[in-house]
Amino acid sequence: MTDAISKKIAGYMQKGSWIRRMFEEGDVLKAKFGKDNVFDFSLGNPMGEPPAAFKQAIRDALDDPAPGQHGYMPNAGYPHVRNKLAEVLSRDHGVSLSGKDLIMTVGAAGAMNVALKAILNPGDKVMIFAPYFVEYVFYADNAGGQVVVVETDADFNLNPAAIEAAMEPSVRALIINTPNNPTGRIYSMDVLQDVGAIVDRKSKEYGRPIYILSDEPYKRITYGIDPPSLFHISTNTLVCTSYSKELVIPGERLGYVAVNPVCGNREEIINALTFCNRILGFVNAPALMQRALYRDPDDRVSIEGYRTNRQLLLDGLGSMGYEIVPPEGAFYLFPKSPIEDEVAFTEELKKENILVVPGRGFGRAGYFRISYCVTQELIQRSLPGFKRAIDRVN
Repeated sequence: MTDAISKKIAGYMQKGSWIRRMFEEGDVLKAKFGKDNVFDFSLGNPMGEPPAAFKQAIRDALDDPAPGQHGYMPNAGYPHVRNKLAEVLSRDHGVSLSGKDLIMTVGAAGAMNVALKAILNPGDKVMIFAPYFVEYVFYADNAGGQVVVVETDADFNLNPAAIEAAMEPSVRALIINTPNNPTGRIYSMDVLQDVGAIVDRKSKEYGRPIYILSDEPYKRITYGIDPPSLFHISTNTLVCTSYSKELVIPGERLGYVAVNPVCGNREEIINALTFCNRILGFVNAPALMQRALYRDPDDRVSIEGYRTNRQLLLDGLGSMGYEIVPPEGAFYLFPKSPIEDEVAFTEELKKENILVVPGRGFGRAGYFRISYCVTQELIQRSLPGFKRAIDRVN
């Protein structure tokens, strides 16, 4: 039945399936050669388990005898949770947020979809920066928007001149992801301020606000550089993030969208975000996770395992001749393929039972992504295979 599903969705499924495709191929290889003999760097599933204190907070929340703990709540989330979280964010971002500036969401994906639904008119453009997280294309489409792709430079930094050149009256939002997936790049405050100045200037010129959506799920996973707060580069900033990585709870789907407290349309935006949280089917963020978060909103897992894995790969692959811009955050490497066709090179790696994701899945052909959410032992055992693959193509 050729008309069984939407033609658009069928096309999107083909274009957006590189990560899932490599993951599924990994399952085939594991069944054939055994799990311990396959080196799967395809999926960004955070390492380890949630902090012990957070697990205990979940138990305490479950044992709370107060009635109505699992009932409906305000669509924006529990007020007491939002108030407490606002205190933490005000400290971390150096702004004065109130609980009313926050909407609890079903992860960062929920936050992004809610935000785009609230601000986009059909046909509006959303500017994204290659390489980018591929789901942005689909999130924009969900809200009737289209993406405008702007290239970053050779070191994956934002290019303010290219951003200004791509501006047009139909651009409604920019999605800035720092630390970035897939490169690990953290953008400097100087560059971000240049981008913010362009956004504010063009907002005035076009007579309607252009929003910056700051996608921040890796904000707590950094290696010596703290990401700047995007609240300080434009009044029209919305922060979208989740606790998936920093608390190792991606399956629990807990995040938020926060509105810049000095935003000129603040109350109108907050009301729209709250409404969209409901009509998109999220309704509200999971009650149990909100109640657990309330007990310690500053809890985090250690990133030392990521730091060690990052260095193991940088040292090992660098000594073999792989070209890599060292990531400053997140848990990915984005090496340059030693041959122009990175898909062909990923096939060479697959001969060594090594699974990585081709860069064209992130809008930048000629590179590939390595997710180092794996054991140190797996990395060490994979290195001879990386060496054999690059030696063959060279």
